[in-house]
Amino acid sequence: MEERNFLYPAGIKWTKQRKAVYEVLSASKEPLSAVQIYNLILQKSGERNYAVSTVYRILTAFEEKGYVEKSTFTGEGTVMYEWKREGHTHYAVCLHCHKKLPLQACPFEQVHLAAESDGFLVTGHKLELYGYCKSCKNSSLSTNERENRKKS
Repeated sequence: MEERNFLYPAGIKWTKQRKAVYEVLSASKEPLSAVQIYNLILQKSGERNYAVSTVYRILTAFEEKGYVEKSTFTGEGTVMYEWKREGHTHYAVCLHCHKKLPLQACPFEQVHLAAESDGFLVTGHKLELYGYCKSCKNSSLSTNERENRKKS
């Protein structure tokens, strides 16, 4: 990507490493860990000009400026990062393969309106659903059913 075509967020010093982290995060359809970001940069560029700790520092700078949202999904314990876009996204997280499926709509829109009509200023919320994706559900349930039948 040529520098003149690059729409880098305002208020952050532009560096090659920050650009690489930005490109990975802004292209991602789901939250990523710092290690995943680092590995994707290595795959794309093949360069080993910096360590994972550099990615963490860049993510901290992006978070401080409000460009990145940091989350920890239950059961994973790993901090995940997502580039903030207009609106927000909630996820259904597969307990087996850890795939994060974005939900199509926010179920809290009416809750926000009700809270705000009561004088409460809502600044954000999080919702994560846990279960099994379609492919894991089929394999996990059939395995669990067989195990439960053996116990009966």
